[in-house]
Amino acid sequence: MDTVKPVYLESDKCNGCVNCMKRCPTEAIRVRNGKATIMYDRCVGCGECVKVCPTGAKKESYDKLETVNRYKYKIALPCPSLYGQFNNLTDTDYVLTGLKRMGFDAVYEVAYASELISSATRRYIREYGAKKPIISTACPAVLNLILMRYEHLIEHLSPMLQPEEVAAREALKEAEGRGIKREDIGIFVITQCAAKVLQLKRNGSSVDGVLSVKEVYFPLLNEMNKIAEPEKLKKAGKIGISWGSSTGEAIGLGCDNYLSADGIENVIGVLNEMEHDKLAGLDFIELNACSSGCVGGSLNLENPFLARTRLRQLRKHSADTKVEVEDINLYTVDKPYESVNVFRLDDNRIEAMKKMIAVQDIYSRLPGMNCGSCGAPNCMALAEDIVRGLKVSCKYKEAEKK
Repeated sequence: MDTVKPVYLESDKCNGCVNCMKRCPTEAIRVRNGKATIMYDRCVGCGECVKVCPTGAKKESYDKLETVNRYKYKIALPCPSLYGQFNNLTDTDYVLTGLKRMGFDAVYEVAYASELISSATRRYIREYGAKKPIISTACPAVLNLILMRYEHLIEHLSPMLQPEEVAAREALKEAEGRGIKREDIGIFVITQCAAKVLQLKRNGSSVDGVLSVKEVYFPLLNEMNKIAEPEKLKKAGKIGISWGSSTGEAIGLGCDNYLSADGIENVIGVLNEMEHDKLAGLDFIELNACSSGCVGGSLNLENPFLARTRLRQLRKHSADTKVEVEDINLYTVDKPYESVNVFRLDDNRIEAMKKMIAVQDIYSRLPGMNCGSCGAPNCMALAEDIVRGLKVSCKYKEAEKK
């Protein structure tokens, strides 16, 4: 996995409170010398540390809006959750036209790319003997979590590309078809979440930059307020817009036998149940790391529950489009997903077993309080840190000796 930093720490603001460490679903955070540190090889980009930090010391990484000006031909890819940020929006053409007036030469809706993915997934379920239940890969935080912690569930992962990547490829094809050179084209996703930054910043993506909803919102709103009659730009309908909040992807499949869960604790609970074969009767599982789905992303401005309500109202004014794709291979990943075991203690299996025995021995002598005062999220993580050679110890045990 590429070492991309979806979040970073402003150390001067960090007071070492351990809130982020306790919240992290992959134990990627430690608190040493009164400051949080992030193990980026374990970070899935869920943004939970950003949401719970009381001092604002955690920040999401994304490209600044002015980076758009590096390119001659600029393309905006707005995600569906962006529409939920605006009050009384009944026509997405206002958003798309506003983006063009901000300086983008073209827009391509991620919502429409989502409809292409919905169509490809329907065909995959119907015609390709998919291993059920199929787990959506639309949320990159969930995808990364599965690749790290749930190796036995990888065969259930949908092979579909991220909708943002599909939108980027389609937009690039349209621009190059007009004779514009690739080096002149800048493709920018407007996203709500740090996990998308992590996914889209990796090698091989057609995306040139990732912008945050937070930074785009106010200049976009300013342009939207000037529009008397928007351009006719939208292609996406109800299905694509629905992807902006939880259950939207599953509903777009026209499948009733699905499970949808949002919020990282609920996601982990579902994955644990699935790992024990308790969800075998389902066809599809949609999981979103953020509460309420993408509208709950940390790069959004609006309350996620209000944004979800706005998307529901917007769907009433949207068309019942249903896209059908012919070749699903255009929308699938280039190679199968592989496990990324960042938790192994050693690459050598024999050495790893010896170290695991050492971990268990140390753990058996720890109090099991999981208090976090040592700077690790729990006693087992502390035992592993000690075996890895870190100079750390249990504060509780040290206090007992005094």
